[in-house]
Amino acid sequence: MIPAAFEYHAPASLADAVKLLGQHGDEAKILSGGQSLIPLMKLRLATPRHVVDINGIAGLDYLKEEDGVLRIGALVREADLEDSEFIRARYPLLHDTSRVVADPLVRNLATVCGNLAHADPANDHPAAMLALGAEVVATGPRGERRIAITSFFTGPFATALRGDEVLTEVRVPVPLPRSGGAYLKLERKVGDFATAAVAVQVALDPAGTCVHAGVGLTNAGTVPIKARRAEGFLRGKPLDDATVRRAGELAAEEADPVDDVRGSAAYKRDLVRVLTARALRLAAGRAGAGR
Repeated sequence: MIPAAFEYHAPASLADAVKLLGQHGDEAKILSGGQSLIPLMKLRLATPRHVVDINGIAGLDYLKEEDGVLRIGALVREADLEDSEFIRARYPLLHDTSRVVADPLVRNLATVCGNLAHADPANDHPAAMLALGAEVVATGPRGERRIAITSFFTGPFATALRGDEVLTEVRVPVPLPRSGGAYLKLERKVGDFATAAVAVQVALDPAGTCVHAGVGLTNAGTVPIKARRAEGFLRGKPLDDATVRRAGELAAEEADPVDDVRGSAAYKRDLVRVLTARALRLAAGRAGAGR
């Protein structure tokens, strides 16, 4: 199909983009990678009257560690994370996540910030950012506003962003010593949305005891889910088989999936159980626990 008529804007600065959003309100949509917005427009599931393309704004494509956080700018592409040896070695959870987003053609254009702003519970990065304890930066007419990722997703395809704000950055805390992460996803075919997926980030003390745990669930509810009970259970325990099995069970109990073409709710809940345990073993191995 062909999108409905719209007016195209290409602001040269972030201030201009924010001004356009303020002028046009709910009738405007931001275009960064466009890999979610454009298909929706072609199907006429989204019919914005104004499209604000931020790709011409300089200085939004940075990927750097600074002041204790990894800063991911609004125009960093999925392929930038996938191709980065620094990300692979230091943030394996992010690397795992980016490499299973759709397909290479999509990853060359799609942005990490756009993946979050779209707020599809089946998108991959929301769960990863929940596990990592990230925060996002929204820029609007009153300046920057920092939002904890746990407060960002307010419903299916809905976020805490105001109508005149642009998601300009994601901030991921620098990993603790002896940290490791993993993202495991089951999909019907390569490039599909997850039937279910699990993101895990852990840190261990020298004896192998878990001192920090983050667990995020993809496509396990109407919003991305932070498995708080599983996280709390893991802290203070060695990541042995009994511990990771029980954590998987707790994560499955926290999941709230629905029946759809990808499987029944019961099947998806069991996937969460299995994938959580597997991801924990992989993350522990990456953290140096030898598992």
